[in-house]
Amino acid sequence: MQGELEPLCAQVRQAYEARRPLRIRGGGSKSFLVCSAAPEVLDLRLYAGIVDYEPSELVVTARAGTPLVALERLLEENGQMLAFEPPHLGLQATVGGMVAAGLSGPRRMAQGAVRDFVLGVRMIDGQGRDLSFGGRVIKNVAGFDVSRLMVGAWGALGVLTEVTLKVVPRASAQLTLEWNLSEAQALQRINEWAGQPWPITASSYYQGRLRVRLEGPRKALESSAARLGGKEILEGKGWWMGLREQQLDFFMTPKPLWRIAVRPTTGPLGLSGQTLVEWGGGLRWIACDHGHAQVHAMAREAGGHAQQWHGGDPARPFPEPPSGALLALHRSLKKVFDPAGILNPGLPGFLEG
Repeated sequence: MQGELEPLCAQVRQAYEARRPLRIRGGGSKSFLVCSAAPEVLDLRLYAGIVDYEPSELVVTARAGTPLVALERLLEENGQMLAFEPPHLGLQATVGGMVAAGLSGPRRMAQGAVRDFVLGVRMIDGQGRDLSFGGRVIKNVAGFDVSRLMVGAWGALGVLTEVTLKVVPRASAQLTLEWNLSEAQALQRINEWAGQPWPITASSYYQGRLRVRLEGPRKALESSAARLGGKEILEGKGWWMGLREQQLDFFMTPKPLWRIAVRPTTGPLGLSGQTLVEWGGGLRWIACDHGHAQVHAMAREAGGHAQQWHGGDPARPFPEPPSGALLALHRSLKKVFDPAGILNPGLPGFLEG
């Protein structure tokens, strides 16, 4: 395995010695979210395959170039899944890209984010060194924080080569319920349910319709549905898949699309334009013509933050850079893991300096 990894390590070492920037590439399904102009590509797609998987342990280790569909197919064959329901955003999505992007799908509200299920990583740092952090055993937390640092870092702190993930059993059944409500009514209701033991694993509000997904044993779902009320819809699975993969009509808007994270209890934000709410109110998608400063100010006022997903000013890439003490921390981490600043240079949040 080390021999197969050596060409990647060598390419990074040579780039480090020459101070030559590298653009880390997996499947490229999320490349529209980042802005790295490095001309030389470090391609992880051939470094693929399952390293270790024992279904009874609920842990899997996969190489970074492994297609995400292949991993999910393997887990499904064994009655298991990735709890955070990661968006693919393209057929070429890879396991490494999934962790580097740190994006979670509709089940985020119920079972946690990507970083909550990363047990360990193997990576190449900015000097070409092969490093490992964390481990396969769930209770072994040695190096766990370093593993989490790689989630959502977009490769700016290191080239992910292997990832160890905790997996969970698949639910035996699911159903989707729908209500016609105003946005304020929908937010109030979903927050009331959040404090109760309902088997809700996803929610969305769009065009006057609140939808929730229930998962678990069929009889338990039928009992919960009878008490919650609402109307069961037959196209539920397709709706949640379309939401996860951003294939709904809402995401096809020509207007600038904003992704705004706030406290779930936050009321309607008051921005004009189409709105889609998920994660129990914690994530608001808004397609609008409001200015950049206005959207960010509204998000900060609500105690959250905004990210321009697509459209608008192409010079403002995803994600929005931090400031103050957080920016200083990001720069310190960058110097430790990538002292020459050659890995995906130019990503906001890991600025050189």
